Amino acid sequence: MEQRAISRAGRKVSVVGLGTWQLGADWGEVSERDAMAVLDAAAESGVTFFDTADVYGDGRSEQLIAAYLRNRPDAGIMVATKMGRRAEQVPENYVLDNFRAWTDRSRENLGTDTLDLVQLHCPPTPVFSSGEVYDALDTLVDEERIAAYGVSVETCDEALAAIARPGTASVQIILNPFRLKPLERVLPAAREAGVAIIARVPLASGLLSGRYSTDTRFAPDDHRSYNRHGEAFDQGETFSGVDFAIGVEAAREFARFAPEGASSAQTALRWIIQQPGVTTVIPGARSPEQARANAAAATLPPLPEATLEAVRELYDRLIRAQVHHRW
Repeated sequence: MEQRAISRAGRKVSVVGLGTWQLGADWGEVSERDAMAVLDAAAESGVTFFDTADVYGDGRSEQLIAAYLRNRPDAGIMVATKMGRRAEQVPENYVLDNFRAWTDRSRENLGTDTLDLVQLHCPPTPVFSSGEVYDALDTLVDEERIAAYGVSVETCDEALAAIARPGTASVQIILNPFRLKPLERVLPAAREAGVAIIARVPLASGLLSGRYSTDTRFAPDDHRSYNRHGEAFDQGETFSGVDFAIGVEAAREFARFAPEGASSAQTALRWIIQQPGVTTVIPGARSPEQARANAAAATLPPLPEATLEAVRELYDRLIRAQVHHRW
């Protein structure tokens, strides 16, 4: 699989990675056996980037990745984790002592002395503009607790604030055919600065798979049931902030753009991969088949200009008014 550089981390990663929120059982129960099968299918398909967080299953996702890599030390996987969401979300908590404690916990969960990449996990907006925060992150690098750091953001303005800092290796941001705003300023700024872009929520919480109808119901412990209006965390994390019924309609139209032999989900991933400035995209998977299908999106030829224009038209007509002003 094509590898692209996270330049400030001195690493290259596969253009399709694996997001492991699901392995924490925050989208419904996932057994350890099934989790291992997903990780193995991804790695065998050429994936070299796993993204996790200390809050996914309160550490379960990190621990499962560690257990997998103990048996596959030669897999060449870069593991990115995230920190901060287990604490009260106030800027005052984003200080060096807490960073040390949080990364020590993740180091233990992941079974490593030095974490490959640690990202602030969508912290309060003022954190992104705090020099003391970046100084503390630089200290973690100096202490070899972490090899590099980045941020996960909700908004384009947060991304731009982080990109302006010389130590920021990566920005993780929601980007998909239903979330185009990052194309305007964030991706060009990241390219100019040499900051990697990690595209998350690439299938709009599954909407872009084309599998859902307005009658679809999700389990009570699935955030697609309980966070549609931002009840538990930022609304943009669930269906990319798109109203579910409108998203189902838009996904039905998007499915027509799929090349012969490709699924709607693979088409969405291919669209993301070819956006200038994207380093890797991190779809989740709940089965080995999903992991393999996601990885296969990297082998699709680039979508033609007519398809890119059709995606933009669909976004402008159905989605833009809902989400553009917020994120």
